[in-house]
Amino acid sequence: MDGFGDALVGKLPENASDRHFDRFYFNMHGASTAPLVMVGAGVYPGKNVVDGFVVLVEPDRQRNLRFSTELTEQQPGGVGPLMWTTVEPMERWSLKVDENPLGVSFEVTWQQRTPAWFNTVTIPNANSGPAVFDHLVQSGRYEGTLRVDGIEQSVNGWWGQRDRSRGVRNVNGGQGLHVWFQAQFPDRCISFLLGENRQNSVILLEGAVLHENGTADPIAEARHALDFDAGLDLKRGRILVVTEGGAHYEVDCDATARGGFLNGAGYGGEHGRPRGVDWMASDEIPLDGSVTPRDLRTPMTDRLTEFRWDGKVGHGIVEFAHTRSAAYVYRPSI
Repeated sequence: MDGFGDALVGKLPENASDRHFDRFYFNMHGASTAPLVMVGAGVYPGKNVVDGFVVLVEPDRQRNLRFSTELTEQQPGGVGPLMWTTVEPMERWSLKVDENPLGVSFEVTWQQRTPAWFNTVTIPNANSGPAVFDHLVQSGRYEGTLRVDGIEQSVNGWWGQRDRSRGVRNVNGGQGLHVWFQAQFPDRCISFLLGENRQNSVILLEGAVLHENGTADPIAEARHALDFDAGLDLKRGRILVVTEGGAHYEVDCDATARGGFLNGAGYGGEHGRPRGVDWMASDEIPLDGSVTPRDLRTPMTDRLTEFRWDGKVGHGIVEFAHTRSAAYVYRPSI
C-alpha cells in the first residue's frame, strides 16, 4: 500500500503550506525494562529544515540528542549522526546512528511483522481550524547491534513500533487526554490513537488490532481506567478495546518504568525550527522522580510498558499526555 509514499519527501507538495512536514519515529526495546531507544527525523521543505533525535532511556536517566541542518545542505536520507534507508516500502527500513556526544550508536534493520495501518487524522482545535494530517503505524522486529558507551549488544528479535506522519500538525489547544497505545504480543499488536477533549468526550479514535498473519481488525471502541500521579505521570491502567469484528481485549498495563519524556526529543514546539547548518544539542533527564510530565515543556511521554491480556504478557509503548489545564479532570471510561 505504498500509495502513502513511505520514503520522506524532499520538497513541498503542490499547494502545500510552508508548515508542511514529513516525519518518522521508531522505538526499539527488548522487554518492558530499560533500555528503550527512540529515534526519529523530519523534513520541513518550506522552512529548509531537516532535523532528528536519538533518545536512550536507562533505569536511572534519559539521554537526549537533537540535531538539525538546512535541507539544501544535506544529502537525502540523513541528518546529523542519523542515516536511514527505506529498503522496501512498508516492509523494511535500515537505521544507523554514528558515534556522537550521547555515547549511543547503532546499526539496525527494522522488519515489519504486521500490516501497516493508515488513516487521515483530524483533531479539533479550540482556537482554530482542525489539525489534519496523514498517519501510519506498523509493528516490527529488529536485527543489528546497539552500542552504549562502547559496550555492544545484539538487538536481534527486539520489538518496535514505527510511526509515519505527514501534513500540518497544528494542534494548539482544547485537548484533555492523548493516548497512542501500542501493546505488542507475539502474534499481534493492539494499536490505536485516542484523543479526548476537556469535557472527557472522544474527539479522535482510530486504529486496529494488527495481526502477524497480515489481517487488521479495526477498533470500534477504546475505554480506559488510568492511574496518573500528582506529576501527571502514568503508573498503571486498564484498557478495554472492542473491534469491528467483535473481538474484546481487556489489557492491564504496568507503566511504572520511568522516562520516555518526548520533551528530550524536541516535541512541544522544537521540531522544524530553523537552526542553521549542523546544529546539535544534548542533555539528560534524571529518572529519580524529580522530573515529571508536569515540569516539562510538553507532558507527552512514550512509556515502555508491560501488558497482560488473556494470560499473555506483551511489551510496548503507551504514549500519553494529560493536559496541565485546570479545566480538565481525568475521568475513567470503564
